[in-house]
Amino acid sequence: MTLNRIFQAASFALIVLAGTASASCKSSNELGDFVTPPAKDTTQTEQTGYYTNPVIDWDTPDPTVIKVDNTFYLLATERNHETPVWTSQDLVNWTLQPKGAFQTRPSFVQDGGVWAPDVNKIGDKYVLYYAMSVWGGEWTCGIGVAVADRPEGPYVDQGGLFVSNEIGVQNCIDPFFIRDNGKNYLFWGSFHGIYGTELTDDGLQLKDKKNLIQIADNAIEGTYIHYRDGYYYLFGSKGTCCEGDNSTYHVAVGRSQSLFGPYVDKQGRSVLDGFYEDILVGNDRFVGPGHNAEIVTDNAGQDWMLYHSYQRGRSAEGRKVMLDPVVWTDGWPSFAGGSPSHWTKVPDFK
Repeated sequence: MTLNRIFQAASFALIVLAGTASASCKSSNELGDFVTPPAKDTTQTEQTGYYTNPVIDWDTPDPTVIKVDNTFYLLATERNHETPVWTSQDLVNWTLQPKGAFQTRPSFVQDGGVWAPDVNKIGDKYVLYYAMSVWGGEWTCGIGVAVADRPEGPYVDQGGLFVSNEIGVQNCIDPFFIRDNGKNYLFWGSFHGIYGTELTDDGLQLKDKKNLIQIADNAIEGTYIHYRDGYYYLFGSKGTCCEGDNSTYHVAVGRSQSLFGPYVDKQGRSVLDGFYEDILVGNDRFVGPGHNAEIVTDNAGQDWMLYHSYQRGRSAEGRKVMLDPVVWTDGWPSFAGGSPSHWTKVPDFK
């Protein structure tokens, strides 16, 4: 079966920003004007019940997603000083909102870009954690926080929670929030260890900047922790994120019976010693899949994961948003074929 998605022609300037895992801090993603992306024809999705990847055919790295009522809100690393907000009812068909997420763009890191947001509901507010850095600024980058009354914003910036040189942890980017047993926690890190600590009840401050716990080694970034059936699953991305067709980025996982570990692979070896299960790698169509968003469960009980990837041979267009079902076998997550799909049956959100 061949499923084609038809896009209207769009003209925009593209600049490829490259880097390696050792540089690790992500680019500010200056890839042309922040304009409405080309529209797509959704008739084949509606008629066949299948979709093709990518689901957002637009440079949208480091996605985060939250569902409010019947709408999904996806935010991602900024584009020309605008943090994009996309909406969808089915995880497949997405609409870019006319305004970026922030009321006023954060500025606590001089000349820094806003990367890898993480959106959450805490109390009656929507709280957005984000990284801010210049490329390669591994001791001057940090994590900030902003709040809003609605998931799409506008988010009012509250400033930086910390920067790397304040807490002695190199490359403090890629924040991830989780609420566990009635308490709020923040995890972060990029190729210099993954760290976590408790937050205040409103999520706007660290309880103790000196009480930082390392849960993973220097192999991963883009942390996401998912709780399922008595286990915490630590997802992270390994390899080089931003080298286009040469990227080696891929998703790996370990699990633990405690939020702060120890996380191990299937053989019981610690992720602190560099042992993970690699579960999503590139293929002949897609390269550098990684930095996954939160797992979303549809009405049929199927889990889904959004993440970004280059299209092989088209990497100058940037990292695009992908969607694939998560397969659980003997308590471990995986993906069909171990790599991104070309086409898949649509999620059930009727």
